[in-house]
Amino acid sequence: MSRKARRSASSMFYYLQKVYWRLVTLKPSTILLAGLAMAASIFLLGGGIYDIVEQPVVAFVSGGRIIPFYPQALNEQLLGESVASMILYSLGIIGLVLMYQSTKYAYSPREAFTTLLIGLLLFLIGWAIVEFFLFPSTIRRL
Repeated sequence: MSRKARRSASSMFYYLQKVYWRLVTLKPSTILLAGLAMAASIFLLGGGIYDIVEQPVVAFVSGGRIIPFYPQALNEQLLGESVASMILYSLGIIGLVLMYQSTKYAYSPREAFTTLLIGLLLFLIGWAIVEFFLFPSTIRRL
């Protein structure tokens, strides 16, 4: 083996060893990990896997009009329903995070109450609309 080939092989080994050591000692931020966990749960709960696998229709359009769609089985869904549920789950989680953050404003009761009220409002709006999506007939009976 030539001297140049040995030197490049040893430098490549040294480079890979440095990269491996950086990956092993990597400590990501807890906020980043929590955000990724929340995003993954919203994606899964909102039906992201179904959207990727089934590739549902965006909307039924005929002659320039949107046709209402009521699923007859569990495996029928439009893409808009999935996206809307993901947005509503995000709204609820943002509300929960705001309610948690309101505890940090103990020195300013007005700011704490405002943050708590906005968080509670966002959470309740997300929860109520998701309940309407899941059980539309119970809302109509009220």
